[in-house]
Amino acid sequence: MSWGTELWDQFDNLEKHTQWGIDILEKYIKFVKERTEIELSYAKQLRNLSKKYQPKKNSKEEEEYRYTACKAFLSTLNETNDYAGQHEVISENMTSQITVELARYVQELKQERKSHFHDGRKAQQHIETCWKQLESSKRRFERDCKEADRAQQYFEKMDADINVTKADVEKARQQAQMRHQMAEDSKADYSSILQKFNHEQHEYYHTHIPNIFQKIQEMEERRIVRIGESVKTYAELDRQVIPIIGKCLDGIVKAAESIDPKNDSQLAIEAYKSGFEPPGDIEFEDYTQPMKRTVSDNSLSNSRGEGKSELKFGGKSKGKLWPFIKKNKLMSLLTSPHQPPPPPPASASPSAVPNGPQSPKQQKEPLSHRFNEFMTSKPKIHCFRSLKRGGATPEDFSNLPPEQRRKKLQQKVDELNKEIQKEMDQRDAITKMKDVYLKNPQMGDPASLDHKLAEVSQNIEKLRLEAQKFEAWLAEVEGRLPARSEQARRHSGMYDVQNPPAVNNCAQDRESPDGSYTEDQSQESEVKVLATDFDDEFDDEESLPAIGTCKALYTFEGQNEGTISVAEGETLYVIEEDKGDGWTRIRRSEDEEGYVPTSYVEVYLDKNAKGAKTYI
Repeated sequence: MSWGTELWDQFDNLEKHTQWGIDILEKYIKFVKERTEIELSYAKQLRNLSKKYQPKKNSKEEEEYRYTACKAFLSTLNETNDYAGQHEVISENMTSQITVELARYVQELKQERKSHFHDGRKAQQHIETCWKQLESSKRRFERDCKEADRAQQYFEKMDADINVTKADVEKARQQAQMRHQMAEDSKADYSSILQKFNHEQHEYYHTHIPNIFQKIQEMEERRIVRIGESVKTYAELDRQVIPIIGKCLDGIVKAAESIDPKNDSQLAIEAYKSGFEPPGDIEFEDYTQPMKRTVSDNSLSNSRGEGKSELKFGGKSKGKLWPFIKKNKLMSLLTSPHQPPPPPPASASPSAVPNGPQSPKQQKEPLSHRFNEFMTSKPKIHCFRSLKRGGATPEDFSNLPPEQRRKKLQQKVDELNKEIQKEMDQRDAITKMKDVYLKNPQMGDPASLDHKLAEVSQNIEKLRLEAQKFEAWLAEVEGRLPARSEQARRHSGMYDVQNPPAVNNCAQDRESPDGSYTEDQSQESEVKVLATDFDDEFDDEESLPAIGTCKALYTFEGQNEGTISVAEGETLYVIEEDKGDGWTRIRRSEDEEGYVPTSYVEVYLDKNAKGAKTYI
């Protein structure tokens, strides 16, 4: 089956067909190119998605990725990133192995097609020229034959006429002979040209055109084969990355299977364990006996000495201990917001004096004052209020619960030991280099290393002193933890330390309720309260009484922890006045209370209210 024999007369249609084949090839190239762009875009979006959910370095979120569930999610993000890389590989391979190669092949195909059809047109022009020559000789032969026939008829007519002279007859005879000779010559020329045309025509239809069409056919078949190979390559390039994509998916499955709920639960224990013991039983207090109220053995004042029981602040005992209060409730009772209060809007100024006439000061101090004073009686426990306001974390992590403090101190000791080892390795390297310089002075001056050696030794000494300091704190904490000391060190769930050196170290860290430091160490022994009375102030069910009302002068958006939003002109209850930090605690309902800037409200204190003060 050959185009040269089957399609010998379809030159124009073959030209259109081959051009259509090239168009199809170019369309396929465009398709693959757009596919590569999609792969690149998809890979980029996958990478951005993986990057978006990666934990930020040196953040709390990164610390949370210690849990197996978070590790599985992180592995999924990493595998997704690798998955995106495989789509980039698909795009690169399709570009290099299909798009670029086929684009070059199309240019070669166009040149070859142009050459073949140029040869075909030359053959057509040649056969057309031969045909024109044949037609010309044929017409000339036909004309000469007619002229000879007319000359012969004229000669015969002249020869039969008796009136015509002999000379005229002879002239007519010669003319007829000449015309016959011309006809014979035309006949011979026509025969020769016809024979030549038949030969050329045979060559054209049986040799030249078949050869040209065969080359065009082979060219077209190569194009078809090339498209087939490219389509196969298109699939293989996808298939090549399937094993790697499968490994990525296997990695995600493996990460999911590695999730260990028990391990995560243990990590949560290690992260949040305070080291405190649960409170002991509260003894029954019999009010039917006409005698002084018996102090519970589990109360704080009993553990500090019986002589201080008269410092009970009063109030009904609820039998609740502060470790059981909700965290947000406790913090809202003890702390004002982190930041200093914002200034009032410039459009208007407060027209009222926040602190008007108030009732005389009562014996019972505000709750936050008493709790802060209680906390200062423990070694190196900073005021919660100052920490909430953004105070610096103490070097010995004394603001943390015992177990968390032990972990932080252990981590710090390990870091210092690593730094010491690093400095010691550096010192050994410098010492060896100095020995080499001593043995080979031409390599360097040994004295040039003395300064560096002294500096490294000084760093080692500093780090050792620092490590000893943290090790001492660590030993102190480990000696207090329940698993390492007597159970008697705990009273009513409160952590009580009676180590005199530790109390002395606390002097510099003691803070007063308003955040200032105090020099009076005798406060530690004097501020001993009954646990039942202290717990009464932290009762989760009974809120503080209102000491007055206030009117919002401006709108305030409470966005920080512990604050509350108010609208201009709104009337609310005041439950704690400004302690000098610029914040006033208010309540809208039983479940809605918080701090607002004092300059944003106009306060009306009830003179007979509990906790109200009178300014003279």
